[in-house]
Amino acid sequence: MILKRILIAAVILLGTLAMLALYHPGLRPQATPSGDTGGTVAIGGSFALVDGQGNAFTDANLKGKYSLVFFGFTHCPDICPLTLQVMTDAIEQAGPAGERVTPVFVSVDPERDTVEAVGSYVGAFHPRFVGLTGTPEQVEAAAKVYRVFFRKAPLKDSEGKETGEYTVEHTGIIFLMDPEGRYLTHFSSGTSGEDMAAYIRREATS
Repeated sequence: MILKRILIAAVILLGTLAMLALYHPGLRPQATPSGDTGGTVAIGGSFALVDGQGNAFTDANLKGKYSLVFFGFTHCPDICPLTLQVMTDAIEQAGPAGERVTPVFVSVDPERDTVEAVGSYVGAFHPRFVGLTGTPEQVEAAAKVYRVFFRKAPLKDSEGKETGEYTVEHTGIIFLMDPEGRYLTHFSSGTSGEDMAAYIRREATS
């Protein structure tokens, strides 16, 4: 009888743990690291924006080449310029394979990031860099197909009062898309240009 009660209690405990694992994010199995999920995730799709020269630019313009896509904003003090520099380093270090990759910067701050602003911004990093902006609705639609989060956050002074200025919180991931516009993998913040270049060489020369 005692053994039976122990077995029943064990089954109940295991069932409880299974339910917790299902509904508590911290207990779920972690996602596969970037680089091992190619072509299986619904990231990317149709968008319509404007490039740094004022020309209409859609997802069709990226077809035929690989692309590295990053969403940010030109007033970003550190993360965005560092990320664009890493993307530049990656395509340069990748050699011939890097020539098959188009680096893309999409603004999540269309109110301040005009056509001229994004064009000038990306031009400081690499001549092939494409800077994109658009109306708030167009930017939101593009971010949605890439599953990118962003929102305006008011800046405050030392006394905690809003200054009237703002920054933009946003997803800091770089997406690698194939020549058909399909998601291949992503690179998290902190990935080195060397590591990114190594992946690009493996993918773009296969």
